[in-house]
Amino acid sequence: MAVLVTGGAGYIGSHTCVELLNSGYEIIILDNFSNSKPESLQRISQITGKDFSFYELDLLDAMGLRSLFANHSIEAVIHFAGLKAVGESVHMPLYYYQTNIMGTLNLCTVMKEFGVHKLVFSSSATVYGVPERVPISEDCKLNATNPYGRTKLILEELFRDLYNSDDRWSIALLRYFNPIGAHESGLIGEDPNGFPNNLMPIITQVAMGTMKELLVFGSDYATVDGTGVRDYIHVIDLANGHLKALEKVMFSVGIEAYNLGTGTGYSVLELIAAFERETGVKIPYRMSDRRPGDIAICYADPSKAKYELDWRATRRIEDMCRDSWKWQKKNPEGYQSGVSPSLL
Repeated sequence: MAVLVTGGAGYIGSHTCVELLNSGYEIIILDNFSNSKPESLQRISQITGKDFSFYELDLLDAMGLRSLFANHSIEAVIHFAGLKAVGESVHMPLYYYQTNIMGTLNLCTVMKEFGVHKLVFSSSATVYGVPERVPISEDCKLNATNPYGRTKLILEELFRDLYNSDDRWSIALLRYFNPIGAHESGLIGEDPNGFPNNLMPIITQVAMGTMKELLVFGSDYATVDGTGVRDYIHVIDLANGHLKALEKVMFSVGIEAYNLGTGTGYSVLELIAAFERETGVKIPYRMSDRRPGDIAICYADPSKAKYELDWRATRRIEDMCRDSWKWQKKNPEGYQSGVSPSLL
């Protein structure tokens, strides 16, 4: 019996596939490469020394999805596939609703047809919107403030309706905070298309000299140094959270949401300082105005995941900075660098 990983060639998906293979799972990866690169699949095999089945497939292709399920005995699904850029979602809401919601509807429909009822879903802390309190616990009010976050929130509600209609379903909703870092080998990491949307890839590209400086949006928040505070979590810790959630859904029924974060917030300037200490590379930055929709402080209460999944984040902010920098140095142009990092 296999685990289907949708979006398994992407940033978080590829790291999770490595941990799944290293833990003895048989996996099938599905990806359409809209947010990922084919080279990541070769790197997954290189790290683990293991093979897996792969389908270049879009979840909007229901017939292709049925064919995949017909060809394999699938026991559970870890669902990463979807569009994920907040800013882009504001400008292209129909694209986000069609891709994220319709693709997931197709997936759930086919899962039901083939009697597969175990699902780990890639959700997001954006479902909380402006948090009513910090640290944020799973019982906080849900109020997404952008189309990307609303697609995650709508899908969470869809999964609850699905379970209420058929109690054979077992679903874990994993609400990520701010994943950074990379595999310690430097073989896989975050490789954004075009201009990065996330902070760490900008920092590492500034460190490489690819970008001149980092713009820090907002210097007058009510925080330790005026810059925004976020809960940064190492992508390997995040990947291991998926394995713990998978173990739970394999042997239970129901639907539960879990925050995956460290429980500690770092400001933008604190993250820059940690990167400089760990790497010895100076990061030039310039303060700029706040971005519309940004909030001052956002960090998790991860205690539910600790008690119910036996999971907690163990890697420090220094580990996240070191591994991010190792990935960037070995792959200056991402997966398109053209040289196998194993040779560097």
